[in-house]
Amino acid sequence: MAAKEPSVESGPSSSPMQGAGSEEQEQSAIRQYPDTLPEAAEIDPERQRSAQEYTRLRHRLMLIDLGLAALFLLVLLGTKLSIGLRDALATTGAWQPIAHWAPLHIGLYFCLLLIVYQVLDAPLSYYSGYVLPHRYRLSHQSLASWLADQTKGLVLGLLFELAAVEFLYLLLAVQPTLWWLWAAIALLLVSVVLANLAPVLILPLFYKLTPLNDEELSQRLLALAERANTRVRGVFTMNMSRKTSTANAALMGLGNTRRIVVGDTLLGAYTPDEIEVVLAHELGHHVHHDIWKLIITQAILGLGGLYLVNLGLHWAVETRHFYLALTDVAAMPLIALALGLFGLITMPLGNSFSRLVERQADEYALQTTRQPDAFISAMTRLANQNLAELEPGPIVEFLLYDHPAIGKRLKHAERFKLKSRIAD
Repeated sequence: MAAKEPSVESGPSSSPMQGAGSEEQEQSAIRQYPDTLPEAAEIDPERQRSAQEYTRLRHRLMLIDLGLAALFLLVLLGTKLSIGLRDALATTGAWQPIAHWAPLHIGLYFCLLLIVYQVLDAPLSYYSGYVLPHRYRLSHQSLASWLADQTKGLVLGLLFELAAVEFLYLLLAVQPTLWWLWAAIALLLVSVVLANLAPVLILPLFYKLTPLNDEELSQRLLALAERANTRVRGVFTMNMSRKTSTANAALMGLGNTRRIVVGDTLLGAYTPDEIEVVLAHELGHHVHHDIWKLIITQAILGLGGLYLVNLGLHWAVETRHFYLALTDVAAMPLIALALGLFGLITMPLGNSFSRLVERQADEYALQTTRQPDAFISAMTRLANQNLAELEPGPIVEFLLYDHPAIGKRLKHAERFKLKSRIAD
């Protein structure tokens, strides 16, 4: 599946595990951005040239990755390798605790396909995830640490995806008509659970979180959350500098797991006012209930995709007789291809809605803090630091960006500043 264009606040996923020399790397990363900041940040033309190159390379790699995934699935379907693999594994996983549901057969088939694809995709993953960020000085993570992150990500992905595939085939066995509806409901519930548990179970596998030791800044951010009527568990810092030179800050979790998380690369480079407006943007999402809106939107899109897959699967089994039954594991590549294609087609719709709520969160940050200069300065520094392209092409932005282009966000703040002056 295609990866969305990240916001300027985001950075590459990493883990706290490090190779030799990580402490020196951390201090070096922080020293890139001095404690004494200039009065006004300006867009660095050289960084913008690098941002344009980096963005275009990433988009090309994304297209290659999509092509590889599609080719892999089409070869399985077109050459009947999928059916041959099903038959070869039939005797090793024939156990059926429920009629027409053979979990061992399903698990063996899925794991074998996933392993083969991961091997094929490994060179591309290494280049896009390790070589390219190092080339553009966005990452200083050791190879051992990066491989550890990849391994943890692969294991987590395997567990979640295997559970999802097993559950999907269970629904096909017991609810052949309405499996798609129950699957969409399950998707919604799992999204809520993951949003709640991610900051306490998943994120710590990749980053070390510690309470922020800057009491003044911590109290300032907690007061900002209180003004937004948002209860948080505290303010934490994340050791991003051990992996990356990019900056990030977020309000993570739902309910009793909600917490403010600030990357140490942000703390080492930004003024308290700038950090405050960045967090005010994140608080805007909670004030506007954007997390719930996005979860429900994705669930609705997922429901539509699953329903269309249901129609296609019934046609392939009952009309064309390509497969033995709805629960035939040989149809797994067809399901994956159909869902991937639907996700690719609907991605611009999801991104458009995401850009809308991001713009509203920017407006909330400006209205709440009344600090457009700090907002402009923070966005400018983030653009320079994270290699965010100011003005991507309109088609590229429409298709791939889930945040407004940084240039539009800066113009939004400039307009707010002008209106505020006129009002005063």
